[in-house]
Amino acid sequence: MSEKLEVGSIVEGKVVRVKPFGAIVSLGKVQGLVHISQVANSFVQDINDHVKVDDVVKVKVLSIDEESNKIALSIKEAMPKEERRPKGDKPFNKQPRRQNFNKDNNEQGSHNPAQEYFRPHSSVNASSDFEDKMKEWMKQANDRQTSLNKRANKRSY
Repeated sequence: MSEKLEVGSIVEGKVVRVKPFGAIVSLGKVQGLVHISQVANSFVQDINDHVKVDDVVKVKVLSIDEESNKIALSIKEAMPKEERRPKGDKPFNKQPRRQNFNKDNNEQGSHNPAQEYFRPHSSVNASSDFEDKMKEWMKQANDRQTSLNKRANKRSY
């Protein structure tokens, strides 16, 4: 199946079919699939915006399965490294910033949104608010049902 293809090699191929899930690329005697997630560095809503039938593309061979005769390809992995990252993105920093926060007060003096979001709220009116909303919902549901019943009764005559 893959006399000269090796995993990791970058080759040129021709797009022969475009499907919603990816593009089928001919690599001479064999064909491989470029999954939609491997077409571009950004989210791909419609693959037709990126590749068309008869386009000549450079692809990287991701895997070769001899048993099922499947070849996984990637267009984005075949791009030079400086083109792989979408413009405006910063390189990934493996060392995250660490800040020591006191559980009650932020010692750094800046706002911590997580503390605000997960702070317990007063539950004094929680049950009465729920009861009010339930009563309103039940009233609306009964009104709708009454209206539907009236319409059904008019049609049955």
